[in-house]
Amino acid sequence: MTAELISGKEVAASLREQIKSEVLELKSQITPGLAVILVGDNPASRSYVKGKEKASGEAGIYSELKELPESVSEEELLDIVRNYNDNPSIHGILVQLPLPDHISEKKVIESISPEKDVDGFHPINIGRMMTGQDAFLPCTPYGIIQMLRYKNISMEGKHAVIVGRSNIVGKPAGQLLLNENATVTYCHSRTTDLKHMTSQADILIAAIGRAEFIQPDHVKEGAVVIDVGMNRKENGKLCGDVDFERVKEKASYITPVPGGVGPMTITMLLYNTLQSAKKHLERERA
Repeated sequence: MTAELISGKEVAASLREQIKSEVLELKSQITPGLAVILVGDNPASRSYVKGKEKASGEAGIYSELKELPESVSEEELLDIVRNYNDNPSIHGILVQLPLPDHISEKKVIESISPEKDVDGFHPINIGRMMTGQDAFLPCTPYGIIQMLRYKNISMEGKHAVIVGRSNIVGKPAGQLLLNENATVTYCHSRTTDLKHMTSQADILIAAIGRAEFIQPDHVKEGAVVIDVGMNRKENGKLCGDVDFERVKEKASYITPVPGGVGPMTITMLLYNTLQSAKKHLERERA
């Protein structure tokens, strides 16, 4: 068996066409607006922000980038967020993480209006997600769900194992799968006998940030393998958390790195910004 590829590029392209079409229809009433705040000069963050700007432009979404020096004070940053909260032409606010050590990520995330929290990190949106209410969902986990749906991979009743428990990917990915009626197991650095746990997974999600950590003996025959990792080998080549070449001979479906989950993260950010603009219109009409 050689696994069928789940191409994030393909799924993202399909969704972005839908988003672009909806934005075009809305233009006579509202132009969705996204504000991105970048603190400091982290090369990875800068590259990611550039990708967001490009994707926003292609979808017809207005994008505004606020670049701040690493020395910016926490209060200055919070003031900028509050100004965007009050700006009716901005429907999504994203503060690029990580932030410098002297700034509290928690404070900054909680300062973003839940109605403009298109990253899905605000505790109110997390709470709504946990209880199955309408919410802005975290972009990477939401992208994973969309990839599974695109391939008509049933989640209901399946055993999903998440390797990684970050607040950004691992925890919300598990919750979204639970919302789809999967049975979910979380694994992490303290899990004893990890291979025993992962080899039971119908759907295995690797989100630990360790190059090619997941090997064939971690994987059940015919499992669906989603690789969220983005690492570099010693030779500088990009790779995921899964040994792709070896695991693809055992899995039924697998995502590549690059070109897998990555393109979906920005796509779901655009989707959330569009939804925010539509909700803004609804509130104005009410």
